Amino acid sequence: MEILRVEDLSFTYPQQEKPAFRQVSLSVEEGSFHVLCGPSGCGKTTLLHVLKRALRSKGTLAGKVLYCGRELEGLSEREAASEIGLVRQDPEQQIVTDKVWHELAFGLENLGVPRESIRRRVGETASFFGIQNWFRQETATLSGGQKQLLNLASVMAMQPRLLLLDEPTSQLDPIAASDFLAALSRLHRELGLTVILAEHRLEEVLPLCDRVSVMYEGGLLCTGAPKEVGRWLTDGSLPLERDAAERLFLGFPAAMRLYRRLAPDAGMSGDIPLSVREGRAFLQSVCPSPKKKRWETTPVEFPDGEAAVSLSDVWFRYEKSLPDIVRGAGLTVAKGEFYCLLGGNGTGKTTLLHLIAGLRRAYRGTVRIFGEKLSSYKNNALYRGVLSYLPQDVRTAFVKDTVEEDLRALFAALSLPKETWEERLAELGERFGISELWGRHPYDLSGGEQQKCALAKLLVTRPRLLLLDEPTKGLDAHAKRQLGELLKTLCGEGMTVLLVTHDMEFAAGFADRCGLFFDGGILAEGTPSEFFGENRFYTTAAKRISEGTFQGTVTCGQAAALWEENRKLRGNEE
Repeated sequence: MEILRVEDLSFTYPQQEKPAFRQVSLSVEEGSFHVLCGPSGCGKTTLLHVLKRALRSKGTLAGKVLYCGRELEGLSEREAASEIGLVRQDPEQQIVTDKVWHELAFGLENLGVPRESIRRRVGETASFFGIQNWFRQETATLSGGQKQLLNLASVMAMQPRLLLLDEPTSQLDPIAASDFLAALSRLHRELGLTVILAEHRLEEVLPLCDRVSVMYEGGLLCTGAPKEVGRWLTDGSLPLERDAAERLFLGFPAAMRLYRRLAPDAGMSGDIPLSVREGRAFLQSVCPSPKKKRWETTPVEFPDGEAAVSLSDVWFRYEKSLPDIVRGAGLTVAKGEFYCLLGGNGTGKTTLLHLIAGLRRAYRGTVRIFGEKLSSYKNNALYRGVLSYLPQDVRTAFVKDTVEEDLRALFAALSLPKETWEERLAELGERFGISELWGRHPYDLSGGEQQKCALAKLLVTRPRLLLLDEPTKGLDAHAKRQLGELLKTLCGEGMTVLLVTHDMEFAAGFADRCGLFFDGGILAEGTPSEFFGENRFYTTAAKRISEGTFQGTVTCGQAAALWEENRKLRGNEE
C-alpha cells in the first residue's frame, strides 16, 4: 500500500527565482525504509519540511502531495501533527522542556490525550528506548546522543505512521550514531514504521534501507534499491557527467567505492558490495595473498618547532559543585599543523576549544597561543588576526538578513577598502561555491550551505590559528573533500587548524595528527594511520574492510593504492 505520493512538486523561497527543488515525483510504500541523499543544498531538508506541514517555510509550492490517498492540505491539524513525525538535524532545536519525562509527554499533552493514556505511552516509550535510567534527568544535562534519542522517542510517543528524519546523526559521535540507527532500524523492523531519512553519512544507513532516492541540483535523479543505484552511478546509466557521478559516489559506503575503483582493473563484474562484511570479502577475492601488506606513512615534520597551541596541566569545571570536565589536559599543536580531535559526545572537546579560544578560563594550568599566555592578549587582540573560532551552531555567526549583507558588514567592521569588496566577494564565492547564496537569508540555507558561508566569513579575518567545531556537519562528501583540501592549503600557507570532529573519514583523509579526548584529557595521539589503524571502534570503514588483507590502510584511496602495488608485484613475478 502506498502511504505517500509526491507528484511534480516544486518549492521556491520568497524573492528567489531558482526553486529549492523542482518537479519531484516520488512514491513511498507503507512499511518501507527510504533514504534521501544528494549534495548539500539540493533540496532534501526543504522537501522534508514541505511534507511536515507545520515546519513548511513561506514560499511558492506547486504540485501535489498525497498522504494515504488524501491531499496533505486536507489533513486536520491533529492528523498532520500526530501521523507524520519529524526528527531534525540539531538535537537542541527540537527539545522544548526541562525534564526528560516532560519532553516525552509534551506532544501527547498538546494533542489532548487523556492523562492515563499519556502515562502509559510515556512509560512504554521510555522502556522501549532504554530511557528509564535517565527518565527524570534535566534535558540540559544529556549528551548529544541522548538528546537525539529523546527527540526520536518523543515523536514516537505520538505513534506516527510516517517518520521523517533530517540528518539525525550529523552531530553524533560514531558510537552514538550507531545506537541511534539501531533504534531506528528496530522501529522499522518491529513496528513496520515507514521511514524517510535524509542523510549524507550513508556508510551504516544504506545497508538498512529498502530504497534510495538521489537528489541532484534541485531535482530527483533516480530511485532504486541501494545496490541498483550504486550500479547506475558506476556504469554510467544515469544522465550525468562522469565527474558529477564521481562526486555523488563519494558519499556512498566504502565497500561500494572500493568496488568502483578496483573492479574494472580486477576484471570483476559481480554483485556490488554494500556492507563492511561484503567489502572485506570482495577485497580478499581481488587480493588473496598480498606481497605487501602494510601502508607506510611518514609523519609530517614542522621544522621551526614553534607551537601554535600549548596546553599544560589544564583543569576546568563549570561550577565548583560539579565534576571537572577537563582534567590535567596537555596538548601541543605545531604551527602549520592540521590537528583533528575526536571523542564521544559530552566528553569535553568543545569545552577544550572554548578554553583555547579564551571563551572560558581554566582554574588551573596554562594555555599559550603562539608562545604567549592568553592573559597577554589585551583588548581583544587575540581575535585580530591571531585566532578565529567557528562554533557548532554556525547560525550564531550571522547577524544580517542576507549572506552578502553579512559579509559586507564584516568588511566594514575590518575597515577593508571599499574598492576591494567586490573582488573579495567574488573570491569567496568561487572558493566556497556560494555565489548563488548571496541574496538568501542565512537561516533559509541548508546546514551544509550555512557551514560554508560561516567558514567563508571566518576566513575574511585571515587568522593564524583556526578553531573549528564540527565543520563537516551537514556537508556532502564532495564538499567535505573541498573543505579538507582548502584547510590543507591554508596550513601549507602557514595557518594552523585545530578541528573537533566526529567524522573519522575526514580526519583520516586530511589530518596531520589525530587525538582522542577521553576522561578529561588527550588519551592517544598519532598520524591517521597510527591512530585509526590501532583502533577497533573509533576507526574508518576502510580500515575494517582492509582488516585481514592490509595493515595501516584507513582510507579507500590507501587500500586502492596498496592493491595496485600488489598487482604490479604479481605482474613482475609472472
